[in-house]
Amino acid sequence: MRPLRRWDLFCAVVDNYGDAGIAWRLARALVRDHGVPVRLYVDALGTLARLVPGVDAARERQRHGGVEIRAWRGRKAGLPAARPGAVVIEAFGCGLPPSYLSAMAARDRTPVWINLEYLSAEAWIEDCHGLASRHPSLPLTRYFFFPGFTPASGGLLREHDLLSRRDRFRADPGARAALWRSLGVTPPEGALAVSLFCYPSAPVADLLDAWAAGDERIVCLVPEGVAHAEIERWTRGAAAFTRGSLTLACVPFVSQDDYDLIVWACDLNFVRGEDSFVRAQWAARPFVWHVYPQSEDAHRLKLAAFLDRYTAGLAPEAAGAFAGLSTAWNGSGDVGQSWDRVAHCRIALEAHAKAWAAKLALQEDLATVLVRFCRDRL
Repeated sequence: MRPLRRWDLFCAVVDNYGDAGIAWRLARALVRDHGVPVRLYVDALGTLARLVPGVDAARERQRHGGVEIRAWRGRKAGLPAARPGAVVIEAFGCGLPPSYLSAMAARDRTPVWINLEYLSAEAWIEDCHGLASRHPSLPLTRYFFFPGFTPASGGLLREHDLLSRRDRFRADPGARAALWRSLGVTPPEGALAVSLFCYPSAPVADLLDAWAAGDERIVCLVPEGVAHAEIERWTRGAAAFTRGSLTLACVPFVSQDDYDLIVWACDLNFVRGEDSFVRAQWAARPFVWHVYPQSEDAHRLKLAAFLDRYTAGLAPEAAGAFAGLSTAWNGSGDVGQSWDRVAHCRIALEAHAKAWAAKLALQEDLATVLVRFCRDRL
């Protein structure tokens, strides 16, 4: 088999960390699992450096984890010396510099150009996945690639060894104890361990009040900077705070790989956006998703589509409890009352989370689907 030619992956960080996180996971999976040489262009190296220890935010060219990393300054900036890869991935419609597009068009064999879309459970993506669009003025074709939850989509990001690493971690008490020590948290023996990762608009105080007033002992880990204003008011500025049945621990910002350990170690994970949302599903534990807020409430359609897909097959009581807390967490309902319903259905939700992850794992992962899609067009 002839050696694979280099792929170029472009990522513009809009806000937060999800865009860079997804781009890095994809680049690393392509290199490690498929032997694809990858050059990753990122317009915010500082963001990537926080997620991936060893990346130097001050170096415009570097190599880490087998991935060639380059800084760029967005689609309005030129890349006059860049020779385009055989495959060019434009993450989330970030746009490509005009000089780079011209260089793509000038190649004897034009690159396979992929627009990697955001993840959605909506049914319409299956009709749009893989569709081609001609550039209005250059001899280039762009293909729309939609991650999703069915074989008719592009699949979900999952490294080939992810689930085996998860299971080894959970089977190793020493590894779990080392994680708690690194976070400065007393192991939550006999308590429900929860991680809380959300956007500022989440009704955090209402949820914390419900936990504090409940009968079950809960230890909640909150990464540095998450819902800062609400957490600051609730804890009166303390890094570790106990009220009623709840102990709240503000923990340091961790790398992407260490965040995986947190969702594996916790019994329940509140997640946000796309990257942590997918990782929580591979954790095979119950989770609550805070959708990235969009204009005209478009995010609520995404939430509803996912809830319909995820709760199919769940008993009505458990499905209603999960959907109720999910919608309340996204601004439509009473979080405290919704939490009480979820607590009564936790055994069913735990079993469903395991079955859901196992079902998804039967499908091909996003990097594998993408490699096959592009090879067919090279």
